[in-house]
Amino acid sequence: MRALTFHGTQDVRVDTVDDPEIINPRDAIIRVTSTAICGSDLHLYDGVIPGVMPGDILGHEFMGEVVETGPLSTLVRGQRVVVPFTISCGRCFHCSREEFSACDNSNPAEKQDLAEKAYGHATSGIFGYSHMTGGYSGGQAEFVRVPFSDVGPIVVPERLDDEQVLFLSDILPTGWMAAENAQIEPDDTVAIWGCGPVGLFAVQSALAMGAAKVIAIDHYPHRLELARGLGADIINFRETNVLEALMDMSGGLGVDAVIDAVGMEAHGFAIDNIFDIAKQKIGIGADRAAALRQALLAVRKGGRVSVPGVYGGLADKFPLGALMEKGLQLRTGQTHVQRYVKDLLARIEDGTLDTTFLISHRLPLEEAATGYRNFKEQQDTWTKVVLKP
Repeated sequence: MRALTFHGTQDVRVDTVDDPEIINPRDAIIRVTSTAICGSDLHLYDGVIPGVMPGDILGHEFMGEVVETGPLSTLVRGQRVVVPFTISCGRCFHCSREEFSACDNSNPAEKQDLAEKAYGHATSGIFGYSHMTGGYSGGQAEFVRVPFSDVGPIVVPERLDDEQVLFLSDILPTGWMAAENAQIEPDDTVAIWGCGPVGLFAVQSALAMGAAKVIAIDHYPHRLELARGLGADIINFRETNVLEALMDMSGGLGVDAVIDAVGMEAHGFAIDNIFDIAKQKIGIGADRAAALRQALLAVRKGGRVSVPGVYGGLADKFPLGALMEKGLQLRTGQTHVQRYVKDLLARIEDGTLDTTFLISHRLPLEEAATGYRNFKEQQDTWTKVVLKP
């Protein structure tokens, strides 16, 4: 089959590789009909996530048709399914608590050492996202093996096309969980850093949960306009002092909740971020946490901090004093996709949520390298790339 493979920093290529096979009884094989490039994929592309090897198949946002099943799979050939990016067994301590992204059994034992050393515990498995998260082949391919297929994939109705439901695989549930973690109340003012796909879905979700005001922060004009179109007020951080603006917009109190949808590759010209960029390039520091630092300073005392943005290592100058002295609540984590997909699918079906506005480009799989390059270098206009194997 044809699949997008990693060959080094900012070097991805579509190669011919072996077709996947059923390995375990709960497996299924999916023929991929649509797959997307995620902002998190750019962390792999830029070489800032450890454990990515040449030849690894990338991609964790995908859906398709079931073509083969193991004897214990609950799927049926011919069904259309969206596959969550997190791989979860459904039976361990964490899965029983619907903490699916903390699954204890989906990351093979021989792959767990790196994560245990870095984080104290192994992560769950994730499709196409390094050997630290299990070394599973991803979905930017013609076919993919889906472990624990009786737990993860959700069958979607034929009346909904791929583009209406594809983002149930990751970014829509991620934006929703980000807003949920912010514990939004009806009179809240919520500030969201980053108007990429997750940030925009966090805007949409926060408003759906009843926030009185949502403020979106970015520096790309088109992305800010997309946020405004969803109902957010906007701040261009290259034109405005963000902390001063947020104080003005919150009546001098500070915003009630903040969401960092940027993560480890924050942009900006603040002196701390310039140093972070330099250290990240030479391997001294893994994460550029400028957005998170600003969010912690901006939120009011007793406020809530939600972090869906991906962080993978260590961050300098973390304002731990602000977190403690202001009495803040911090919630983060990879998304428990399986917890949310049925509810979000129903919201898509009844028209409450629309995700198709985000798609800017559709490319054949063979042009995936072009999609990656432009998604990184032209983030204002390349808001979301969908690949068609």
